[in-house]
Amino acid sequence: MQRRSPTLAGFWTVVSRPSLGLAEISWRWSFGFAATLLLTFSAIEYLDTLPVTSRDELMFRTRQPALISRAIAHILRGSSPRLIAAVILLAITLSPAWIVLASLGRVATVRSLLDHLRPGDPQNLSGESSALLRRSSGRFHLRSLIGLNFFRAAVALAALVGCVAAFLLGGAASPADDPSPSSAMLIFVFVVMLVGLAWSMLNWFLSLAAIFAVVDASDTFGAINAAVGLCRDRFGSIFAANTWFGLAHLVIFVIASSVVGFPLAFAGVLPAGVVLGGVLLVTLLYFAAADFLYIGRLAAYIAIIEQPEVAPAAEITGLSLGIGPTLAAPTADFDRNELILSDLPNLIPET
Repeated sequence: MQRRSPTLAGFWTVVSRPSLGLAEISWRWSFGFAATLLLTFSAIEYLDTLPVTSRDELMFRTRQPALISRAIAHILRGSSPRLIAAVILLAITLSPAWIVLASLGRVATVRSLLDHLRPGDPQNLSGESSALLRRSSGRFHLRSLIGLNFFRAAVALAALVGCVAAFLLGGAASPADDPSPSSAMLIFVFVVMLVGLAWSMLNWFLSLAAIFAVVDASDTFGAINAAVGLCRDRFGSIFAANTWFGLAHLVIFVIASSVVGFPLAFAGVLPAGVVLGGVLLVTLLYFAAADFLYIGRLAAYIAIIEQPEVAPAAEITGLSLGIGPTLAAPTADFDRNELILSDLPNLIPET
């Protein structure tokens, strides 16, 4: 039987089952909407605590950059403790909510993908596919998903700390007595790029491990171990799926970046609300397309997991090649003392 391409299976899932993409959007955007409201109200409350004197208002009205910067520095002076307290409170509030919601959402999407990729009665399937459906129909470890998402949140926090460290390191490279803005910017950008690369790799790996927490009902570290094994055994398939879906994501990003320029081009003609609404609409469409592609990538990963290993060359049969009976692999069960033709050179008469 011809092997099905997992990447094509992922793209076909996006086209044939758009409800899965809408389900991914529903839980992601519901959290994003709630987080945006909370951040907006927190920012408003923080701004209300900042003292603005008549002198600061006068500096703003001058429209001179130097005076405006001095007014902003005066307003923000001494407000860092309140800002840090607000950030900590938001992190404590939003992180547990995201961990629980992401765990429940991943269970729903992975199970729906399994039902789509292998529909029917597990008894009508054979081998590894039947075993996969039997495992997926069992219980899952919600604590495993919570543990994996907790690690994802911890990695994001570590990345944020790394960005702050990059800022401080860049500032240390450009002291006040010997300023070097170019060196500071170079160090900051380089460290942030390394931190971003490490965060993206770890976040992707933990997201892949979440599939095994649903499919195999593995614990947290068992799911991580299974993800390591998948990357080791099926590196080519994983790399191909990531490459094609990454290219599709890049194309969508380029298209969205080009389209968003149309409402901005009319900024001087149309009202600001209309321009902002157009930019917001294009941004939401881009995020929706990215979520659909993420569902397709998950479907490709699941197709790779449930696809059987390629048989070694020694186990290829003549029946599968269409040339007759089975060609069995050579075995080691033979008598080493048995004579062969090369041991009897005089057996064949000379001509």
